[in-house]
Amino acid sequence: MSVQCNLCFHHCNLDTGQTGLCRARANREGKIVPLNYGKLTALALDPTEKKPLRRFHPGSWVLSVGSFGCNLRCPFCQNAEIAAAGVDTPAQDCSPEALVHKAVRLQARGNIGVAYTYNEPLVSYEYVRDCAMLVHEAGLRNILVTNGTIEEKPWRALLPWIDAVNIDLKGFTKEWYRTLGGDLETVQRSIILAAQVCHVEVTTLIVPGENDSEDEMRALSAWLSAVRPDIPLHISRFFPRHRMANRPPTPVETIYRLADVAREQLRYVYTGNC
Repeated sequence: MSVQCNLCFHHCNLDTGQTGLCRARANREGKIVPLNYGKLTALALDPTEKKPLRRFHPGSWVLSVGSFGCNLRCPFCQNAEIAAAGVDTPAQDCSPEALVHKAVRLQARGNIGVAYTYNEPLVSYEYVRDCAMLVHEAGLRNILVTNGTIEEKPWRALLPWIDAVNIDLKGFTKEWYRTLGGDLETVQRSIILAAQVCHVEVTTLIVPGENDSEDEMRALSAWLSAVRPDIPLHISRFFPRHRMANRPPTPVETIYRLADVAREQLRYVYTGNC
């Protein structure tokens, strides 16, 4: 029996036993189930600024968790070992209750909550939702670091539980997003909806020769300013990784130049990996 997954715009039609493009969701007896529910590949107490979030509880720490799977195919992925991995990835089991217990115990070390990050957390949608509800019950905060590639209905349903989100806006052309296996308009919608509900920051990784023109940054920052001019934009430097391991890193002067362009429209612009 074939079943369609409606979590993201790919709308994978899966036969019984088949796994979706994200490698994290599958058809099991006519029902879409998350294969990575409670399967953690990474668990660390990180500075909130590392997410990156510069204007959300600066100086605090957050329990950061990741699983496996992603619904994009970025050739420059910094965490490809888990983002492009599947069910054979080594992982530790951690129920939502156990995760929240860890987060509460870490309050003494400055922890403010849980950050869902490292791989694409939205392919773990049910786990993030279940954890986020318990995190709020415990009086803590939820942070989501995502590519924003999610359909409107599940996104709207999750947002009331999210306190802060950093969304990757990987460029501002449909062609670049097609190269990555994504959809620009979907990510734009996710940013617009999140900005109505919670704290939002945006990150753009600058890849030489791909999304590094002043015209593109000017268009991106103008659009983001129209959503809200006080949304912080992080302009981040690319380093050779994954299938772009032979590319040179982004020149530092390019990052600073594009940051100046973005500041023509936006109130808060930060440079990263410089």
